[in-house]
Amino acid sequence: MTSFRLTQQQKLQTKLAPVQLQMNRLLEIPSVDIEQRINEELQENPVLEEGVDPEDNGRELQEDDEYGDLGGDDFLEDSYLEQEQNRRDYDAGDDDYEPILYGNSGGYEENVSSREVPYGGDSLIDYLKSQVYLTKMTKPQRHIAKWVLGNIDDDGYLRRTVEQLVDDLSFQEGLIVPDEEMADIVAQIKQFDPPGIASANLQECLITQLNQKEQTDAVKLAIRILTRKYDAFTKRNYSRIIQQLDITEEQFRDAVVEITRLNQSPTNAFVADAMESKRSSIVPDAEVTQVDDKLRVSLLFATPDLRLNPEYVSMVDDMSQSKEQRKTNKSAITFIRTKMREASIFIEALRQRNETLLATVRAIAEMQKDFFMEGDETLIRPLVLQEVADRINMDVSTISRACNNKYVQTDFGIYPMKFFFSESLKNTEGEDVSTRAIKSLLRELVDEEDKTNPLSDDQMVDMLREHGYNLARRTVAKYRDMLGIPVARLRREI
Repeated sequence: MTSFRLTQQQKLQTKLAPVQLQMNRLLEIPSVDIEQRINEELQENPVLEEGVDPEDNGRELQEDDEYGDLGGDDFLEDSYLEQEQNRRDYDAGDDDYEPILYGNSGGYEENVSSREVPYGGDSLIDYLKSQVYLTKMTKPQRHIAKWVLGNIDDDGYLRRTVEQLVDDLSFQEGLIVPDEEMADIVAQIKQFDPPGIASANLQECLITQLNQKEQTDAVKLAIRILTRKYDAFTKRNYSRIIQQLDITEEQFRDAVVEITRLNQSPTNAFVADAMESKRSSIVPDAEVTQVDDKLRVSLLFATPDLRLNPEYVSMVDDMSQSKEQRKTNKSAITFIRTKMREASIFIEALRQRNETLLATVRAIAEMQKDFFMEGDETLIRPLVLQEVADRINMDVSTISRACNNKYVQTDFGIYPMKFFFSESLKNTEGEDVSTRAIKSLLRELVDEEDKTNPLSDDQMVDMLREHGYNLARRTVAKYRDMLGIPVARLRREI
């Protein structure tokens, strides 16, 4: 016999309101894509339409608005009407507009997987597969070639031998292919773009790139050096190479210049082209500009005014006048009211999104005012997301959403919002300094060093200490690696 028992239990649960959930979703969308999201909502919800709500009185974000006291007397702020004009002016000149990315900072790069970077809308692997159809391979060979492409590493190398590929193909696909045919397929793949793709090692990658260049004397000599004296070249035994090849220092120097222009990873050129394409299409979400001794902060994309369709509102009122009408039109009333509620939530969430984004940018501008005034990267102070969250009384996750994939136009170029955040270290005087400033100084030391006798990590530790930064050698080595600067031995030039 089964017995049932009723119990009561109290629980505390935190649930986000529908408006907050919708706002969080909208906040993650860059401003350049928000218009598409609004259009989707307009198509899906017949109750929502463009237009000014008469009860809204053309609401604007002004100095006395909810977040208007963030910047004090040091900030100006555009109203929504001004922002709309800014957007129109920006769009009007879009064909001639070429954003100056990162200004003079040169310190921000995004982590990119070469297999995911779009090249003309495709990933690297898709781009390579498209070239299979440009060859004279048979249909079965094309299938094998696509399979081979799947064995290429993220850095663009094919480190499997022909024999290993034949064995793997037999095991995985059940296809028996002669070694000679597989070798021919791999050879054709190695002629694909980007140059050096599917190379077995760095030496082959570099030589392949040189073979595809105009065959000047310097290029021909570079091929000789990498073919006959590769080990000596990697160990920088330059004098021995010059002597054994019976060439002058000038000829050797010209050949080295050609080699240093090559990509050590076959995918570097692909990623660089894709990133350049991405950067050239970056559209800023907000703008911080200097006006006299103040900063003006504004959103560059003002969203259209949205409201509830008055015809549907009147329709619900008409169908709800009596009990009999409400019963007859119950399903229609329920549908319209549901859509009205969804539209109201969307309108309010969109308004909160804009206010949150503007408040976040203003807080960053206030705390990094020296940089926005001077454009000097070393003036960027240590800053974490929590500080901005505390300043505008919001959750740190909200600030993270507001900064993710967003860009700010400044007088010195376009910067990712996350560019203005960095960790801190204490200098010899006990003051907090940004790690970005230390990396900038490290880059400057390397740029100005004597390339015939480059600075070692220990020497850079001493020079940084002279500037007030007391860092361990392993920390300097870590920052050097993060900046993509090789060790002193590999930076030496003749």
